[in-house]
Order: sequence, then C-alpha cells, then structure tokens
Amino acid sequence: MKYTQATLDKIEKVLDEAEYITRYERGTFQSGYCILEQKKVVVLNKFLQVEGRINTLIDIIPQLKITPELLTPETRKTYEEVMAAYEAAGEKE
Repeated sequence: MKYTQATLDKIEKVLDEAEYITRYERGTFQSGYCILEQKKVVVLNKFLQVEGRINTLIDIIPQLKITPELLTPETRKTYEEVMAAYEAAGEKE
C-alpha cells in the first residue's frame, strides 16, 4: 500500500461509508488515536503525517464494526486491502 494522500482519502472513505466520522484533533493520545464507538467517531492525532495517519487507520479499521457488504465495490476493495495489510503486519510481529 502506497503512503500517499490518495490512499489516505480511500481509507477515510471506508470509514465514511461505514458511517464513522473521522476527525483530526490535538490531544494526548497514547496510541495516536481514540475511538468513540457509541458515537461512531474516530479521532486521530492531527500532528501525524500521511504515513502515520494511514498506518493508524490500518490499525483502527479491523477493530470497528464494519459490514463490507454495505460498502460500494471500490470501497470494499480498499477495505479488503486494509484488512490484508493489517494481517500482514500482525504476522511480522
């Protein structure tokens, strides 16, 4: 997966179609993000660069309740790529 703004936009679209709100805020996030599950809000540290934002979203998305069948085909493909990247990262550890 490439670390570009276009990739970040595609990953953010997965959250958008799953009805999650993505916000970039200042704060003392130990892991660089915070998930407010009841409100379907994902808050990321606004000081993260594009690569950090992508990596953080790859860590977050598998933790969320997303139904792939409700996503558009293009967004579902991105979702599947994110899940594959997450699993590949888990195998390296």
